Amino acid sequence: MIAIIDYGAGNLQSVKKALDYIGVKSEITFDKKKIESAERVILPGVGSFGDAMNMLRARGLEETVKNAASGERPFLGICLGLQLLFEKSEESPEATGLGILKGSIKRIPNNEGLKVPHMGWNSVSIKQKDGIFKGIPDESYFYFVHSYYLSGADTVAATTSYGVEIECAVQNGLVAATQFHPEKSSEAGLMLLRNFAEV
Repeated sequence: MIAIIDYGAGNLQSVKKALDYIGVKSEITFDKKKIESAERVILPGVGSFGDAMNMLRARGLEETVKNAASGERPFLGICLGLQLLFEKSEESPEATGLGILKGSIKRIPNNEGLKVPHMGWNSVSIKQKDGIFKGIPDESYFYFVHSYYLSGADTVAATTSYGVEIECAVQNGLVAATQFHPEKSSEAGLMLLRNFAEV
């Protein structure tokens, strides 16, 4: 069973519907015991970095998430769920993230006539062709909605470009995360979720 962590915000139902569609059992929950006993864990997210961390802590889930992302079982962060794995974000300078991975979360520069937030489909250059990206063709398109991006990570699995190079996926053993929304990314996204369910 895959536990989809509910901390009061996020794209919970769309993730669950995508997993239901591919025949994978999942449950949306904030129950620590269920999260701890799940075979796999997904941390979704939509909203601001600081608010999300406050809600995680208010529900007493910070250590639970850290344990889930310790590398002992498959873990997937999605969108803001990727950003929360890092220490800090320019979005909420006063907030401290989970600090599980190293890298910087920066604001997408508002230049070259590009709109921020970045919303839409972008092709993705795949650097790690195993794990969650197994069998997915390089330069496949995924759906993005974000104003902040990852830079300087040491476990980059994929990149895209939107005015700047965006490290849009990381993968370190069983721990993975994507800036894009696989649950909204058609066949490539569903394949990624299948890969995660089979890791």
